[in-house]
Amino acid sequence: MARYPNVTIKDVAARAGVSITAVSHALNGKGTLSDETRARIRDVAQTMGYQADALARGLRRAQIGVIGIVLRPLDALEDYSPPGVDYFLRFAGAAAVSTLDHGLSLMQVADLAKGPVTPLAFSLDGYIVTDPVRHDPVVDLLEERGIPYVTLGRDLGRPDATNWVASADADAALMAFEHLHEQGARDIVCVGGTDDNSWNADAEAAYRSWCERTGMPARFLRSPEGLGESGGRDLVPVILEGGMPDAVYSLTGRHAAGIQDALRERGLVAPRDYLLACGTDADQTRTADPPITAIDLRPETLARETVALLVAITRGEEPAGRRLVPSELLVRRSSLRNG
Repeated sequence: MARYPNVTIKDVAARAGVSITAVSHALNGKGTLSDETRARIRDVAQTMGYQADALARGLRRAQIGVIGIVLRPLDALEDYSPPGVDYFLRFAGAAAVSTLDHGLSLMQVADLAKGPVTPLAFSLDGYIVTDPVRHDPVVDLLEERGIPYVTLGRDLGRPDATNWVASADADAALMAFEHLHEQGARDIVCVGGTDDNSWNADAEAAYRSWCERTGMPARFLRSPEGLGESGGRDLVPVILEGGMPDAVYSLTGRHAAGIQDALRERGLVAPRDYLLACGTDADQTRTADPPITAIDLRPETLARETVALLVAITRGEEPAGRRLVPSELLVRRSSLRNG
């Protein structure tokens, strides 16, 4: 009998010619696989010497009633309470309530791929992974271990995946551009982050498409999310070097606040001299002077949809997934030149 060192569930899936989910269902007695397919997968796993962690396998079979949540953008920041960023707090709080509605509990876990991680982390019923980066290592690890998961936002490296819920980020960006255009903006600078996730990618794609369609010049700038307000401030000389735009659309609230402060120091005030809008509502956008127009991503709705999808998957169902949640544009004084 051939044996393969350090064999993973992904290796078994590749050799059997099936998905990782199929291997997980075959080994755990779940799903709707035929008896023939289930037996074949088990034979491949036995031949290869695949053996999942006994504690994790036993606890997952017993459904311990706890799901995990990994907040990837905060892992990247190495700060789980960044000033002014309440989106993740709203999402996590609503997810906790939603899991209770399903008779479950929620546990927040730091980056699973970095470790050290308690063995209990791999014994949970499933995971919510927020804003994964392309080929996210946490998602890789969950797949290798056969642990069910749902992502909030798409993993750009897995275009065929269906187990995700996302805000309609391209539509939200277009709403903001339309609003700025209606207020007279014909030259809009767009500021995104550097994380390689679907939130940044979809907003940039929407911006470039909008510019091409309207004949506007495309001026897309990036600043690392972790720099916060200082990152926005540092971009202002670059913005002005290309000529003062009619409007600035910043994906993050902290960047937007830094841009607003640095332009004010130069005597440029919204909405008199330019319009300002932001891709996510935050404490900085609400308390700024003037308050900054922003997108409400509706994290409470996203949480309910994400939890419901994960619960269905952990119960052996095959839900549709790929759920898009519309966002809302909160118009404030920073973008109301005619208001």
